[in-house]
Amino acid sequence: MTLKTTKLRDAITFALVAGATAVAGTGVAFAQETGGQEATTLDRIEVTGSRIRQADIETAQPVFTISRDDIENQGFASVGDILQNLTAAGSPPISRAQPLSSGEAVGGTYIDLRNLGANRTLVLVNGRRLPITTGGLQDISSIPSVVVERIDVLKDGASSIYGSDAIAGVINIVTRSNFDGAEGSVYYGQYSEGDGAKTRLDGMLGVSGDRGYVTVGVEYRDEEEVWARDRFFSRDSYPGFPQYSTTVVGQWGNFYNPAEDAWFVADRGSSAIGLENFHPQNADDVSRSADQMHLITPLETRALFVGGAYDITDRVQLVVDMSYMNRVADSQLAGYPLQSTSFGIPMSADSYFNPLDEDINWRRRGWEVPRTTESELSSWRFSAALEGSFEFGDRYVDWQVGNMYGDNELSVRSRGDFHTGFVADSVGPSFLNDQGIVQCGTPDNPIPTSSCVPWNPFAGFGTGSVANSLADPAIQALFFPTYHTEGSTTTTSYFANISGNLFALPAGDLSYAAGYEYRKEEGSYTPDALLQSGVASGLAAGPTAGEYQLDEFFLEFSVPLLADMPGAQELTLSLASRYSDYDTFGDTLNSKFGLAWKPIDDLLVRGTWAQGFRAPTISNLYGGGSQTFTTGFRDPCDSVYGDARGTPRCLQDVAADYRQLQQGFVPTDGPAAQTPVPFFSGSNPLLQPEESRSWTAGFVYSPSQVAGLDIALDWWKIRIDQTMVSDSPNAILEDCYVSLIESRCAQFSRDPVTGIVNDLSYGLRNAGYSEVEGYDLAVGYRWDTAAAGAFSVNWDSTYFADYDYKSTNDADTPVSPQVSFGSTFRLRSNLNLGWTYGDFGASWTVRYYSAMKESCYFDEFCTDPNYQAPDTQGTITPLNRVGSSTFNDVQLRWNAPWNATISVGANNVLGKEPPIMFSQPNSNYAFYGGHDIGRFMYMKYQQRF
Repeated sequence: MTLKTTKLRDAITFALVAGATAVAGTGVAFAQETGGQEATTLDRIEVTGSRIRQADIETAQPVFTISRDDIENQGFASVGDILQNLTAAGSPPISRAQPLSSGEAVGGTYIDLRNLGANRTLVLVNGRRLPITTGGLQDISSIPSVVVERIDVLKDGASSIYGSDAIAGVINIVTRSNFDGAEGSVYYGQYSEGDGAKTRLDGMLGVSGDRGYVTVGVEYRDEEEVWARDRFFSRDSYPGFPQYSTTVVGQWGNFYNPAEDAWFVADRGSSAIGLENFHPQNADDVSRSADQMHLITPLETRALFVGGAYDITDRVQLVVDMSYMNRVADSQLAGYPLQSTSFGIPMSADSYFNPLDEDINWRRRGWEVPRTTESELSSWRFSAALEGSFEFGDRYVDWQVGNMYGDNELSVRSRGDFHTGFVADSVGPSFLNDQGIVQCGTPDNPIPTSSCVPWNPFAGFGTGSVANSLADPAIQALFFPTYHTEGSTTTTSYFANISGNLFALPAGDLSYAAGYEYRKEEGSYTPDALLQSGVASGLAAGPTAGEYQLDEFFLEFSVPLLADMPGAQELTLSLASRYSDYDTFGDTLNSKFGLAWKPIDDLLVRGTWAQGFRAPTISNLYGGGSQTFTTGFRDPCDSVYGDARGTPRCLQDVAADYRQLQQGFVPTDGPAAQTPVPFFSGSNPLLQPEESRSWTAGFVYSPSQVAGLDIALDWWKIRIDQTMVSDSPNAILEDCYVSLIESRCAQFSRDPVTGIVNDLSYGLRNAGYSEVEGYDLAVGYRWDTAAAGAFSVNWDSTYFADYDYKSTNDADTPVSPQVSFGSTFRLRSNLNLGWTYGDFGASWTVRYYSAMKESCYFDEFCTDPNYQAPDTQGTITPLNRVGSSTFNDVQLRWNAPWNATISVGANNVLGKEPPIMFSQPNSNYAFYGGHDIGRFMYMKYQQRF
């Protein structure tokens, strides 16, 4: 065997052709005849999920393959969109329907298998890792879709092969090689409402010869925004209930009048000065934040990929690939809802604009300057390896040594958060000076206008003068600085491995692979100094900075036990183990066993057992933390709803009639609400890795009696222990007041006047577990007709039988079921119908999402008002059932005689609208963020040279 490029090209070509005709999710390929040519002797290649090079790509592991044709014959604008529509994919961790998201990962595309979290799915490019954020997320948008040959999705744990993070599965993006010629394409589409346009321009150039090849691909992608006000399900926070979808903290500022026990707003068209120009706030004096917010945030990316190989000798080859990506992601939120009580900045009784003769509390949303964020990421990745073979005795040994370097540089620019220090000065004492200008300070002690501009928060929108309102350029320049946040991560890896055959067994050669890898991760995320100091109205965040490094050794065997025997055409055992030594938590050993059995040629029975782990990331260990307004907060001492109300421990801290306050500093109208002040969430340098075990068992059946029919069914189960979960404010207060653990009481403090919890910090910890179980079913059928062309049917489904989650080690804490709640669908199913006839082709795809459940927000929507479950300990918690959703996609194609392909189509062609979900899973609006938001029509032109 040699590694000359022409011979290797034949082997790869065969494997890819086979992969393109594989049934989705089967992990088995079926070769087709091509032009009557005889199959050639194959070199061994490395398949996803194993380091052993082999000619047979049938393995014990379930692998889903997306071919080059699959990528081209669909209407999604990116590889990320394709992957997120797989039935095994969970909810996107940061969907573009979440403009409230913040941090370094915003704008990226991340894949989450089995709904276990994107940081538990490992992404590879040509078998090597992508760079990560400090939180461990890998952005797959860095690879232009034009250079992708296929995508392998290993739906099984693989830490013994690839190390940390490969708990739910592995996605391996394999790029095109040995490509001769050039091609380019133009893609454009938009929603039928006329918005959300997507444009993609890409091109590829390749040159290959006897000793090597070079491939270059580029891509430009521009995806425009969709505004929340332009869809009924996002226009109001609670569609159908507009009265609950507005906020009293709006563009018409208001103040609290103690004498009237009411909030007052300036009369429209008045001077907004003096009490006589104000009236009690009413239903018209509110704002709807969705009027200023994105539903789908805009995104622009530029990507470059260069890959190549060169035969240094007949036995040594240099393989190199390099990628670059520049991504700009924007988002807009409604102006910040500033409340004086949140920051302790009442308007001074001596302010010129104060309508009363005493200090007053006031509220004003920064409507004139919406909150905007621009995140720009530049990502580099470079990998180079020498690989080859040598003879050892009468056997060949394959070897490889190389390195990988990745770098992400992030710059975030944001505006729209108030500088509360300047606001405090501007609502302080002020007076009308001799020039008729309102000036900060007092006549006896004036403050220069260069350092303070008086503000009238009640003016604006036709009320009061522009001067001293939020429309005043001087006020805007003072109140709304541009905040700059920087981030950086670097991945450095060195690796060496060998593989080959040890000796012959009666059933075949015993094969092995062994190797070593060193990896170092470095990262930092540094918010603007003003954001760190807390003088900005936005949530304060501290800097994150740290690094870790590790050494790993792996060993893998493939042991053929039986072959060509009755009842055992093949019986192969696979074993793998990986030792990982981290300088943070120590070492871990993870192993895997697999069995592939073919009782007859038409049937493959397979199964695996695997251990896995996920190491703590830089932000897990060294994150500076951030502020967050906790939702669903429950105070056990609340005199109406609290579980411990009236107990001696509560009365030690609060009054007997104490009420928990929610946003707006008003008493809660239920047992749980969002806090009016932010709590602080941070990291934990003592975290240990998560530990997992996974099982798969299934079969692939391709009956010889029915040509073209393939059926695959796999059962899978994953359990993760010692999960890294955030300690919660609710757990801390429950431990303090119900369990009477006094050390937990020291983790928070209360406001001496209102009694609310006003200072609380919590971090990550290892506790609880997640356990998920389900089935994957794939059915494919292909047939040709002389009169009507070729037809294909591919049906792929993922069924969640169970998904239990527990965030504590407390034996008395009930398990929380996840299936059919939030964004874990019981069943996701895709059905694709394909047809080709000569130069024409068509496809119809049906994407199905099963029904979901959520808490009842309104009695009118309660389909199960008497719901009880073990996790509620028998308490009735009314639920609403949200119906299933089905989206239909269609595409028509024509291969033009000038070597071009013209495609037109529509995703969600029937215009299905997403069902209303008030729980807002994976979005900031009343729908599931992974659902289509309307009919999307597109056209694609591809030219080959």
